[in-house]
Amino acid sequence: MRFLITALVLLSVGAILLPRQAAQDGQKPGNPVMKTAQEFLETLNDKQKAQAKVAYDSEQRVKWHFIPMETRKGLPLMEMEPAQKEAAMKLLKTLVSNVGYDKATKIMGLENVLRKLEGPTSHVRRNPEKYYFTVFGDVGPESHWGVSVEGHHLSLNFVLQGNKIVDSTPQFFATNPAELKDDYLPGYEKGLRVLREEEQAGFDLLAGLDADQKKQAMLPGDLPQEIRGAGEPQPPTGEAMGLSASKMKPEQKELLKALMTAYTAKMRPMVSNGRWDLIEKAGFDKITLGWSGADRLGVGHYYRVQGPTFVIEFINVQADAAGNPANHVHCVWRDMQGDFDLPIAAK
Repeated sequence: MRFLITALVLLSVGAILLPRQAAQDGQKPGNPVMKTAQEFLETLNDKQKAQAKVAYDSEQRVKWHFIPMETRKGLPLMEMEPAQKEAAMKLLKTLVSNVGYDKATKIMGLENVLRKLEGPTSHVRRNPEKYYFTVFGDVGPESHWGVSVEGHHLSLNFVLQGNKIVDSTPQFFATNPAELKDDYLPGYEKGLRVLREEEQAGFDLLAGLDADQKKQAMLPGDLPQEIRGAGEPQPPTGEAMGLSASKMKPEQKELLKALMTAYTAKMRPMVSNGRWDLIEKAGFDKITLGWSGADRLGVGHYYRVQGPTFVIEFINVQADAAGNPANHVHCVWRDMQGDFDLPIAAK
């Protein structure tokens, strides 16, 4: 069953969201990702190209992180001319869905909010153009190549075979503040929650469970302070913990699908549908939900959704830049068959 990507924005997260997506809004199966990558590289001078283009087998390909850094692999937007920036953003737009592009660009813009909150001395650290684009390998119809787009609170990693995306993880999005408590800039007004769907879908699912199910879903130990395996080339391989989907009622499974859809909808339909195909083949009932912490905003909370082919982690425990508690979200989708199109054994 299929639904339009934009339905994710228009429907409340508590509603039933179907996991299939129609190819629309320019995200058609034949969309020329190779062409946009080649066009981006062609805009660069030799020095820029030496930064932006890296060998496919470089160890840099599997190095990822979302923390602020002085520099990263690739070429940042802040070192590009206007036409080059336009080509870089066009490449990003061909790699993700409209939902994913909107969230990614809003996350970049949140650097302006952080600059306002932290003061003028943070202008170097908090820069909406300090996002780096890297192309790995030779772009071509017979090539295995890759792309990463990365900066503070955003790490998107893709492997392609010709024009086809064959892996799209780690897929990391984060926000600080998670919810704006004041008006800051046009488009960044009080109440904005860039990752609202990812958070609210978790609360909706937890609220839909009965007392015994909630008990089964609770993870042992203290509330985590970060997602697991941050910056590691492969996801954690620990056994899934929590409440099994096999013990959920049909309406609860729909809430679980809504939560998962908040993550898959950020990718192009071919990628999203491929993820759901793998999930269905592996067995939906093998998915587990683990929860830790509070069931409301403003108090630390964490959830993990894990199946044989993927793992989602969401955490909101840190204060935002203004000091508001639990208002700083990190969330990630990873491939339990191996990130970066590499087998887990290659870790």
